[in-house]
Amino acid sequence: MDRRLSSIAHARHPIAAPILGVNVNRLLRRADRQPAARILDLGCGQAAWALQALAHHPDGHADGVDIDRYALERAAAAADARGLADRLTLHERDARDYVPDGEHDLVLCVGSTHAFGGLTGTLALAGRHVHPDGVLLVGECFWEAPPTPEALAALGAEPTDHTGLADLVATVEAAGWAPVYAHISDTAEWDDYEWSWTGSLTAWALDNPGHPDAAAALALARDRREGWLRGYRKVLGFATLVLRRR
Repeated sequence: MDRRLSSIAHARHPIAAPILGVNVNRLLRRADRQPAARILDLGCGQAAWALQALAHHPDGHADGVDIDRYALERAAAAADARGLADRLTLHERDARDYVPDGEHDLVLCVGSTHAFGGLTGTLALAGRHVHPDGVLLVGECFWEAPPTPEALAALGAEPTDHTGLADLVATVEAAGWAPVYAHISDTAEWDDYEWSWTGSLTAWALDNPGHPDAAAALALARDRREGWLRGYRKVLGFATLVLRRR
């Protein structure tokens, strides 16, 4: 999808995952390490996680990495509005190639595991940036119910693209990580995310009828809404795990 349209789609839900803010805070509290934590957000998008993490670490600093220039522009504006611009450094580059200066106390990769080829690659590649006593916070999809043909078609997915929740946790443990907490997104969170995603695109297209991308935005929102409502709603789940090395 065009990155500009993706940025518009997340305008009213900058957390690019089906998670409400209260649960973001709960997860960050469970991941809390120290006031001066070094934080790294891989695939940060609009840096909603990194910015909120800085609120939990008043003396900390965060680096956000993403290839989406439009999302990073929104992240910079949000950091400035919250008075956090001096504590957030944004990097427009591929997360796989990012070489940080030292290890981090908290590494975030929520809804961006595709950047590392999936969960296993994320645990290995993002995990190498975590301090030995640090925390890796990962958000990943799983099959909440057996995937239907409609769900697979809507997602452009194969049944093997995800596992059930138990196997997801088993994969984490097999990679040498121990879950110390997790949040499983509920239907209300999914609904809020999907309505925000499709609604933001729709509203933008209606507000800008003469824009050359308006028709494409309306079509994209309609296709996504149909795929969600008739396909993967209550089939695709999302888990966010707080992990430490065993």
